[in-house]
Amino acid sequence: MAEAVPVRCPACLRENGYTAPVFPCACGSPVHPPLDLSAPPIPLTHRTWSDTWVTVRCTTCGRESEWPHPELGCGSCGTVVLIPVHPPEGTGTPVGPAGASPAAARPDPDSTWPGPAGGPAGGPAGGHTGGAADGRPAHIPPPPAPPVPRPAFRPVTIRTARDAVATAALYLRWLGFRDVRQPDGRPIPAATVDLRAPGLVAQVDPTTAPAGLRAVECVWLNGLTASATSVYFALAGYTEDARARADDLGIPLFVMDLTGMPQPVNDPADALVGPDA
Repeated sequence: MAEAVPVRCPACLRENGYTAPVFPCACGSPVHPPLDLSAPPIPLTHRTWSDTWVTVRCTTCGRESEWPHPELGCGSCGTVVLIPVHPPEGTGTPVGPAGASPAAARPDPDSTWPGPAGGPAGGPAGGHTGGAADGRPAHIPPPPAPPVPRPAFRPVTIRTARDAVATAALYLRWLGFRDVRQPDGRPIPAATVDLRAPGLVAQVDPTTAPAGLRAVECVWLNGLTASATSVYFALAGYTEDARARADDLGIPLFVMDLTGMPQPVNDPADALVGPDA
């Protein structure tokens, strides 16, 4: 666990203690954003997607990944600030296998390569140029490429309600939704948090009480109004009548544990995740 560091609020000048979050790298090593405490915190007046994420390099394997940008809410005036982070050191042209640069790893289109077996260098076998190299007529397009399998979801450990919201946003992005964000404007005081994306209305319940029937019906009505898919995330699960109502309305329900791994709990959620999860 990283040590707490003082962060001065630019609005009221109060010092707040902040502990940098620790994220799990794909190699299994802990990763934490390198805070730049020499730079002043930046007040967060309008949240954007680019402000929400920061690139952090794993010191063990060198992998660079996107993680939630460190931010802190002042305990005195409530101002939310972004804490500056050092960029990854040594950022340059990535190298290919065995230390070769991508330019060295790619074939030179101007160079002369031997043709297929039995053909002259620089051309197809037998000098035939009326079709593709695989014998397919030139007027027939190539077959579609097989779909790229979706990478495994990388969970974020949940320690606070904000972590639960960040995990839900990460998971929705992993499912394919873009521009997942909280609605603009001052939020209505509530225990749950709304997330929106084109074609999506989601609600995150980070409390320790199971989500009930009314919560499920509210997110369904919000989705119906916006002509969007309704999704619900809960940290403590759902009551029996809430699950039954979600099944009737076709609302995907997910439950999150403290490891940050959402799990589908009904058939609509399984259908939303898909078979390749």
